[in-house]
Amino acid sequence: QVQLVESGGGLVQAGGSLRLSCAASGRTFSSYAMGWFRQTPGKVREFVAAITGSGGMTYYSDSVKGRFTLSRDNDKNLVYLQMNSLKPEDTAVYYCAASRYWRSSYRLESTYEDWGQGTQVTVSS
Repeated sequence: QVQLVESGGGLVQAGGSLRLSCAASGRTFSSYAMGWFRQTPGKVREFVAAITGSGGMTYYSDSVKGRFTLSRDNDKNLVYLQMNSLKPEDTAVYYCAASRYWRSSYRLESTYEDWGQGTQVTVSS
């Protein structure tokens, strides 16, 4: 029930930074919990980060904690993923996802009802 479009991916050298954006449709954006996942060929889609509807709480995978920062601007229907100190192992297609309700299972794909098309992030060594 919400359309999501990711942007901001690209090619960056190790140690560099990128900021991904996820634009969402609808007037009820602030009621949706948002998550970021990533996937590389031959690997399962893995959880990256999640944020509550109000933006008051954020959660990160251990692999990105301290390097990535998730935020949102509900007035603009935007979610941001600031990615710093990028590593080659961060290379993946990054997906934005929306969940109507915040749930304790925020790390699972099945928690989210709507997904964006993904944006490619490539980190060179």
